[in-house]
Amino acid sequence: MSRRWISLHEYQSKKILHENNLNVQRFQVVDTPEDAFKAGQELMNTIAKELVIKAQILAGGRGKGTFDSGLKGGVKLTKDPKEAQKIVKQMVKYRLVTKQTPKEGVEVQKVMVAEALDIARETYLAILLDRAYGGAVLMGSPCGGVDIEEVAEKTPDQIYTTPIDPVRGMQKEQAHDMAVKLGFKDKLANEVLINFDAKLSFDDNAKFRQQNVFDQEDTSESDQREVEATQAGLNYIGLQGNIGCLVNGAGLAMGTMDIIKLHGGQPANFLDVGGGVKEEQVLDAFKILFNDSQVKAVLVNIFGGIVNCAIIANGIVKACQKLGLKIPLVVRLQGTNMDEARKILQNSALPITAENDFEQAAIKVCSM
Repeated sequence: MSRRWISLHEYQSKKILHENNLNVQRFQVVDTPEDAFKAGQELMNTIAKELVIKAQILAGGRGKGTFDSGLKGGVKLTKDPKEAQKIVKQMVKYRLVTKQTPKEGVEVQKVMVAEALDIARETYLAILLDRAYGGAVLMGSPCGGVDIEEVAEKTPDQIYTTPIDPVRGMQKEQAHDMAVKLGFKDKLANEVLINFDAKLSFDDNAKFRQQNVFDQEDTSESDQREVEATQAGLNYIGLQGNIGCLVNGAGLAMGTMDIIKLHGGQPANFLDVGGGVKEEQVLDAFKILFNDSQVKAVLVNIFGGIVNCAIIANGIVKACQKLGLKIPLVVRLQGTNMDEARKILQNSALPITAENDFEQAAIKVCSM
């Protein structure tokens, strides 16, 4: 809906790799310091010589992040299970701030306790969707995956890409060529290849055939307004302004945000109710807008081609009656059944400002 993809946590991604016969280091996922101690003991008593403790959030840059507990770094090494317990105590339920998180950080719910490996060298390998190519691209670098962004910036010649034909798929010679570029020229007689880090993302369009993957989605780090909108079948993206927008059609929604900014306002969101909107969805949309403390006024801008303006009007009235209209509301309805829709608004006796002209509607909401 509003988000076009989901990302899995590292431990979830590694589980999928393991299920597909790809090597990962052994690990356990914990959510309490006590469980971290037990996991550390078990790993150290069996196969591990050292432990790596990794906070599980969806953002990158964990190793250089900072917790509001005072702990520095979301990735830690230790040989002592008791020390692992102390580390996890400063991670779980605390917020981790990295270069990729919001400024307030993200609360850590789970931590991965894994065997630390003696790494001879690191490489980077990914399959990405490339808009320029119009399909999947195999991307790799022999310079390691920890600071791949820095590699791309400073030594772009060390980043190799190979387009994958969407019909033929990945070819053996393409895989061999990439392996050579990554430094794998001979058989791995004296080396073990381990997927030390992993991040998998899935497009929403794959949900109907990847339901088991989408069931693993962690929405705790997402904008809860977007989560609610997705559940209601609405397209919503939160912004930083104070004028809420409810529009049908992505193009009109972007145009509405533009004209609000043109007249000195700041849109609080992108909200496209779509062409098949129902009254209940209008109510859901207003719940999201009215529950947003930064929203000081709302502009409804509807062009009724497929959309029936009367349905929108009924939804607006029911939403305002049920939720209470406590902030200024400007409504512009044009198109199918617009006359009936305007009568519905007038007969409601609600303090709604109706406007026929697009620009005048924007001017009014910006002045409120």
